[in-house]
Amino acid sequence: MVRDMTKGSPVKLLLAFAAPLLLGNLFQQLYSIVDTVVLGRGVGVKALAAAGATGSIHFFVFGFVTGFTHGYSILISQKFGAGDPAGVRKAVANSAYLAIVSSAVVTVLSLVFSRPLLEALYTPENIFEDALLYIRIIFLGIFATVFYNVLAAILRALGDSLSPLIVVVISSVINVGLDVLFVMVLNGGVAGAAWATVLAQVISGFMCLFVLRRMELMRFQQGDAAPDMGLMKELLRLGIPVGLMNSVTAIGAMILQGIINGFGYTAVAAYTASSKIVGLVEQPGSIIGLSLGTYVGQNLGAGRMDRIRIGVRRAIFMSLAVNAVLSLALIFFGRDLIAAFVSSAETEVIETAYPYLFVTGLMEWSLGLLFVYRFSLQSMGDTVVPLLSGGLELFLRVSVVLLLSQVFHIGFTSVYLADVTAWLGAALLLCVTYYIRIHRYAGDSAPVRQECVPSEE
Repeated sequence: MVRDMTKGSPVKLLLAFAAPLLLGNLFQQLYSIVDTVVLGRGVGVKALAAAGATGSIHFFVFGFVTGFTHGYSILISQKFGAGDPAGVRKAVANSAYLAIVSSAVVTVLSLVFSRPLLEALYTPENIFEDALLYIRIIFLGIFATVFYNVLAAILRALGDSLSPLIVVVISSVINVGLDVLFVMVLNGGVAGAAWATVLAQVISGFMCLFVLRRMELMRFQQGDAAPDMGLMKELLRLGIPVGLMNSVTAIGAMILQGIINGFGYTAVAAYTASSKIVGLVEQPGSIIGLSLGTYVGQNLGAGRMDRIRIGVRRAIFMSLAVNAVLSLALIFFGRDLIAAFVSSAETEVIETAYPYLFVTGLMEWSLGLLFVYRFSLQSMGDTVVPLLSGGLELFLRVSVVLLLSQVFHIGFTSVYLADVTAWLGAALLLCVTYYIRIHRYAGDSAPVRQECVPSEE
């Protein structure tokens, strides 16, 4: 269902758009969580550590291609908000051409460099071959992941968050079934879990394609699908910085992963379990930001800066309220959540992982603000400062973890302290930049507010 977000209550529009998107992302997270639970309980801690040791590499590669597709959707949402259906179709067609080429290049590079990357991260020898097998199968599915993500991004740009939800729910159920079949029944180990994820992504991509082909807006006219170099340059201008931002952020995660790998497979298993939980808790804040991105893009296309200001303000308070509840859950129920991933006898893993959840719970609000300001700026056409914020995250994450682990020798604690420091620094940069941009767009000469959370009007 196409939704025009240039009219009506911003809060109602954001909630209506975000609710299906949140559920969809939670089910999408189920892909990796089911892998983790099935491997941890069905195969063992070493299999869990092997899959977990690839997490930062996975983020590095797939963050780039996902960022690429989100960058394309920015232009599509602006064309839609401007009431330009032919422009929407042309942007969709040229996005598809770029996605095909980029996925082919990324697939080849990822397969070639998968072993050197795992070696560079000091992956423990007793899990190295399983980790390599797992990530190579996942990389073979890059086409499937790009296929799904670019089509889902197009649907969201048009205001349709319900169809991606239905697609993800169906594919998640399929993924769960395939996980159990390949790993628990056929004893496929880490390879079985990887193939289950890839096949589920293929199915989700075809379902999104089916939805798009049924839209009247997507009925292409003569010339709509013609390659347009000018349009491709504009798509790349928006897509490349977003993809690079994700990859730059992932480099910091890779450095963290290398340090964690040096602590042994128990620390790797603890980080794997806790990071899956944190990834799940991050989803509401991320979805509020993503929903706001579509809202801002459409209203920018319609020239409604007043609605952008109000929408961002409402989104900030929504994010703070949701993250307050989730933070309490991490602080008070963290050990119980970790125990869902490993046997209760693995007390060392549980006690190693819990402080990560505790500190994350205290600082989750800063990550929520980071998402709000980052997606807003990107949809306003500013992809450079968000890219710089990714670089700042990298610098803070690396410098803090090296200082604390190598100089002060505080071990695994350095990892989660580095994470929250990176969130806080990047959120501050994005906050200041957003208020400068919004005043400039609105022609308002009033001074930039000092605080990152403006008061309600």
